[in-house]
Order: sequence, then C-alpha cells, then structure tokens
Amino acid sequence: MIETDDRPPQKAYLQRMGISMGSYLISLGVGVYLVSRDLVDGPVVWLLALLPGLSIVGAFYAIGRLILDTKDEFIRMLIVRQSLIATGFALSVSTVWGFLENFELVGHVDAYWVAILWFVGFVIGAISNKRTYDAWGQLK
Repeated sequence: MIETDDRPPQKAYLQRMGISMGSYLISLGVGVYLVSRDLVDGPVVWLLALLPGLSIVGAFYAIGRLILDTKDEFIRMLIVRQSLIATGFALSVSTVWGFLENFELVGHVDAYWVAILWFVGFVIGAISNKRTYDAWGQLK
C-alpha cells in the first residue's frame, strides 16, 4: 500500500527529521545517564543502546521519503545529488580509515561515526548544490 501524505514534502521532512533527532537526543541522553550510573542492566541496556541508532534510521527514512515525495524533478535531483555526495564522502573516509586501522596506523573508531560522516557529507552536498546550481534544494 502506498502511503499518502497531504503535507508539503519539505514540511513533512522537517517534522520527520525533528521527531528523529528529538528521539535521538533524548534516547542517547537517557541511555548514557542510566548506563553510566549502573542503574540498568541486562536487556534494558540492549534497548537503550538500540534506541539512538533506530532514531538515526528514522532520519534516513525522512530523507528517503523526501526524495520519493518531492514532485519537482530539479529539486528531487538536488536532494539525490546531495545524498550521493554524502554517501561517497562517508564511504570514502570510513574505508580509508579502516585500512589505516587495519595496518595499525590509527586507533579504532566506533562504527556509528559513519552515519555522522554521512550527515557531514550531506552538508557538503548542499554546499556543492548551492555552488553548482545556485540552489539548496527547497522550493521557494
């Protein structure tokens, strides 16, 4: 079944992203607080560890829905281009770092940093769109 949404794509995106990032901040803060003080253990720790990651998955979902829901082809292309730049950036940095780590030249970095790199790349993609097409990717 195809989901329909009467909200403008950019507004729906901002709402979804707000919910995802709010959930991320709250779940991470609560999780770090409870675990660092040994107030929980067992399966609750697993749940607390999963919640921030699932919130980030929600952010990726918001971006995917924005691409699917955007009807203007130029704006959609800008968002896809931005996402491709982000993906290339995150995969490139994490791959090079992985080989440096494999040869014991740098320390280990937790895997969740790949998502952080992706979001940095998303900003780089937006800047690239602005410089290349003089557009950020939103309707006026």
